[in-house]
Amino acid sequence: MAKELSRSSYLEKNVGTFAGELQGGNRRYDKIDDLRYGTNPHQCAACYRPVGGSGVIADMKIVKNGKSGLSQTNLEDVSGALNIVKFFDAPGCAVMKHVNPSGAAVAVGGESLRDVYLKARDADSRAAFGSVVAFNTEVDADTAREIMSTFVECVVAPSFAPGVAGIFNDAETYKLNRHVRILQCGEIGKLPRFTGEETEECNTLKVLADGTLVVAAPLTTSLRSIADLKPAEGENARCGKVSAQCSASRERLEDLLFSWYVNLSVRSNGVVIAKNGQTLSVGTGEQDRVGAIEQAIAKFKQKYTGNGTLDDAVMSSDGFFPFEDGVETAAAAGIRTIIAPAGSLRDADVIRRANELGVALYHAPERIFSHH
Repeated sequence: MAKELSRSSYLEKNVGTFAGELQGGNRRYDKIDDLRYGTNPHQCAACYRPVGGSGVIADMKIVKNGKSGLSQTNLEDVSGALNIVKFFDAPGCAVMKHVNPSGAAVAVGGESLRDVYLKARDADSRAAFGSVVAFNTEVDADTAREIMSTFVECVVAPSFAPGVAGIFNDAETYKLNRHVRILQCGEIGKLPRFTGEETEECNTLKVLADGTLVVAAPLTTSLRSIADLKPAEGENARCGKVSAQCSASRERLEDLLFSWYVNLSVRSNGVVIAKNGQTLSVGTGEQDRVGAIEQAIAKFKQKYTGNGTLDDAVMSSDGFFPFEDGVETAAAAGIRTIIAPAGSLRDADVIRRANELGVALYHAPERIFSHH
């Protein structure tokens, strides 16, 4: 058990002035509580919120506390999962594990919330063991019972239907999950999603090895709807000017936008393969782009528990393709719709190869590395 961070600690004395110098004011923080531990059990940690501030996590209420409370890893996964479901207007779910989504899903064609949860969980049910699960809507009884059927660390949602608390507290029926932590988050709509919605309150802070602090604006995207998805274009001396020739159906474009939104919370290099409002596989944390694609395809073959193939699936890439091999690897697995940022010296070569392979390639207006 990690020791508590005392109020006379370095963090307590200094956290309130971190952002103050940069913002021209003295922004102070209140300590919410000491945490169970930090990233590892021998690391102490505490949670703070801005004085007078409010937010989806700052306003979070503990409906049911598990053994020894929350850890830093719990809160980081809560944050990452909420950062995914904030994009969905339809009922959505994200299953988070080690600051990466193992699966995410959104309701398609009248699916129930339980259906959505099963899609998110069973995209990678092995990785979902001991995960943090977030919803963007009220959790009902059917979904709660399904959650309790496997081991989950935390569940976070804006609200819970009457009677659901009793299901989560039924330790006799659900012995495996008797220590599950149930959290009611604040207003998800306060989280910035799109370019122009950034606020200083949501700035990210990264402490480097020697205590140096990096403050950065929150990661958002310019893609608000499928109308913002533009066919890829590129030009170089080898190929001249090349444009994407293949197009995708509305359903595939909806999946493409869904995969892009999920990818904003995937550790770079990251790719997200999706179909019918469900992630089929997530490739994350690879040092090379094609390696992330290969990883995602391999994970799908090894771990996906649903019915289906990668035929007609879509894929998002958080960075550009430096060579044609990324598109070739995805196409060989059946993926026919891809989005990635422009920026490679070989953009035109990649687009030309996509056209040859019958792949609908779209260019995103920005890179979305999540480099944590």
